[in-house]
Amino acid sequence: MVELLKWLERRFGYEPPVGEFPAIVERLRGTPARVEEKAARIHPRVRLMKRGDEWSIQEHLGHLVDLEALWARRTEELIGGSGEMSAADMTNQATRERNHNARALAAICAEFRVARGNWVARLDACREADAARTSLHPRLKRPMRLVDLCFFVAEHDDHHLAIVTRRARTLE
Repeated sequence: MVELLKWLERRFGYEPPVGEFPAIVERLRGTPARVEEKAARIHPRVRLMKRGDEWSIQEHLGHLVDLEALWARRTEELIGGSGEMSAADMTNQATRERNHNARALAAICAEFRVARGNWVARLDACREADAARTSLHPRLKRPMRLVDLCFFVAEHDDHHLAIVTRRARTLE
């Protein structure tokens, strides 16, 4: 099995053309359905299992919800012409504090669907000039356009879903 590269080791050398923005937004629009479908196939006991300090499957899914406000904020910063986007909380305090393992999976999925739906609706309203606007990504220390941010988020979604898939296979 190919080892999954750690998220913080990713460098994001691909810069999609602005014309890929609608397809990338479509990918983002489909993530809630993918989360729901994947989560429904995993036994609750397995979803909640932890290995040491690693997050459970359910915590990985909750983490996707926790970052939706950051994606929306960064979108507004980009469109508004901010020189630098807001930094992510690299300690993931929200994910720890929200205790996703104590929540109903349906509530996590519903919250994610609403938050992602709101963000995608905002993205759907963007013009080509908005998709090409640039701001500095605080961790990567490089300019990022709105189309790049959307690609970054789609990759982040897939990163966590890949972890969920692998964890489910090894814990079942």
